[in-house]
Amino acid sequence: MTKREFLSELRQRLSTLSREEREERLGFYGEMIDDRIEEGMSESDAVSAVGSVDEVARQIGAERGAPSDERTPKDDLVRSVRVSVDTRSGGRGSRGWVIALLALGSPIWLSLLIAAFAIVVSVYAVLWSLVVSAWAVFVSLAVSAPACVVFSMIFICRGSVISALATLGAAAVTAGLAILFFFVSLIATKGCVWLSVRIAVGIKEIFTKKENK
Repeated sequence: MTKREFLSELRQRLSTLSREEREERLGFYGEMIDDRIEEGMSESDAVSAVGSVDEVARQIGAERGAPSDERTPKDDLVRSVRVSVDTRSGGRGSRGWVIALLALGSPIWLSLLIAAFAIVVSVYAVLWSLVVSAWAVFVSLAVSAPACVVFSMIFICRGSVISALATLGAAAVTAGLAILFFFVSLIATKGCVWLSVRIAVGIKEIFTKKENK
């Protein structure tokens, strides 16, 4: 059961109370659930720890003087309040210790974090530089192939058949290499784009989880 469902059912069970008293009770149990969620419980576990809607309604009814022959709900309510206060105090104390330890260790973990970030950025930059270099090689080969063809025609006009054949061979080799580097560059570009998207999605998920908490 979620917090909203719990409070909605409890609101219906407390319909006989005045609006002010009903809202006060709902606010109390809503805060109790929030405290347990802050301590690391899931929403359903936090709701279960508070008790069922029937139990809570009986506790409130007993506190207001309604009859109950099962147990002493007023004592249970008082005990729940005490447990909530104690748990809240302990959680704040634990969080205080965590904050203090993080502050004391900040020169170490902050340096390591900066170093790790710098390494990741460097690797990412190297990958993109390799992609750019591959495209540069492709362009140079793509330009060299027709240039070799032009020079071979010039050699033929001058009667240098051997030079013309050699230049045509170079044109064929550069054309083949240009095709090869085109596909290599295309695959490398798609890989880097995919990596960039995954990094962006991961960063977005981190901030989304923080906002939800």
